[in-house]
Amino acid sequence: MKSTPESDPLFELAVEAVQFALPLYEMARMRSATCPRTDAAGRLAGSGPEAPQRWANQWLHVRELLGPQHRRVVTPNNDTLYSNAWLDLSAGPVVIRVPAMQTRYYVLGLLDMYTNPFDCIGTRTTGNDAGAFLLHGPGWQGAVPDGMRAVACPTDTVWIIGRILVDGEADLAEAVQLQDRFVIEPAPGSGAMAPCRIDAAVHPNERLGDPVRFAEVVNAVLAGNPPPRAEAQAVAAFARVGIGAGCAGKPPGPEVNEALERAIAHVTKTLSGAPALALGGGWALPVDVRESFGTDYGKRAQVALNYIGALGIDEAMYITADFDSSEACLDGRFTYVVHFPAEHGPQVDAFWSLTAYEKETCMLAKNAIDRYSLGDRTRGLRRDADASLRIAISAVEPADPVLLANWLPAPAGRFYLALRLYAPRTPHLAGQFAYPPVVRQAD
Repeated sequence: MKSTPESDPLFELAVEAVQFALPLYEMARMRSATCPRTDAAGRLAGSGPEAPQRWANQWLHVRELLGPQHRRVVTPNNDTLYSNAWLDLSAGPVVIRVPAMQTRYYVLGLLDMYTNPFDCIGTRTTGNDAGAFLLHGPGWQGAVPDGMRAVACPTDTVWIIGRILVDGEADLAEAVQLQDRFVIEPAPGSGAMAPCRIDAAVHPNERLGDPVRFAEVVNAVLAGNPPPRAEAQAVAAFARVGIGAGCAGKPPGPEVNEALERAIAHVTKTLSGAPALALGGGWALPVDVRESFGTDYGKRAQVALNYIGALGIDEAMYITADFDSSEACLDGRFTYVVHFPAEHGPQVDAFWSLTAYEKETCMLAKNAIDRYSLGDRTRGLRRDADASLRIAISAVEPADPVLLANWLPAPAGRFYLALRLYAPRTPHLAGQFAYPPVVRQAD
């Protein structure tokens, strides 16, 4: 009689291995999707557009605020311009140069190959002056040049996701000029190149499922980005199910294949529906991490599957609502109000915004007033006589003139909300902030 998954030691080990390795697979897929195929001169990194080669140590900038016409990034941020770069530090350190930002908020979020948001360069952490930052891998030893700040990276592969605050379309050109002044260059005396060719070894449209392919991709990543020494012994046990740098080029046998295949299906099904931290009133916190997930491989895998690229909560918190205060699904046919009492609005050192997204697509929906987020920079908001702020969320414009001024258009059907808090203050970080309930109004 065949053992059940719950009593199968090989399956249980495969589940642990998949939870550990899934972020590596997703990062490899994201690197293939977001790392440039061509350099500034238009040269392809590989033999053709479909080749797996990419250019690392090179910026790729988005020049528009994301709106309903952009359908590639789910739950898009409508407040900032994005800048993206993948670093290869295996040949030596690179230098990131940033211009003076004056009073503009920006952040260059740094993720290691295990999806840990280990550090940030930006307004909150390093200030808004021009600066030069030497990023080096875990094996590098050397002197940091004068005038540079060292940033130690846990892995030789690093994903930079940059965000520059834009105050509407009139501010866009100036923000784009700042993007152009971001520089990646080899550190003095380094063997690094900028840009440099890498083999992404995976196509962006690949999906989890094939255990042989999963092991191939993960093992190649592990060879260049080994786990911390403290975790090496535990990770070594995964070799029994074909996961480990030493397993590269050794296809797993039929029994291991079957265990890995079941484990991949089990992990993805379990973690795709994992609940977020409930905050009351319909709100939840789906990502709660600072610099590292540590050895919480399940939580790390869940975030990799659903929210890959998220900043640590010290830099940004993403508070979401799929339901109203009565636990009914949000639906644009109805009107909802979020009421911030006077002096009790979101407490941030940078900015906050509220955005509504189609539930089915996780995208923005076109609306009549072209308003896709509302927050502390929105002009024309009206407060009540007691200085409180009521925000109306609905597909149809409100009749109340105050709510009309404070209207966030919602998709016509099922939708969800995202409240973004950049540089949140202690009440949010400590879980002490009382989020106002999402209240459905009487018909």
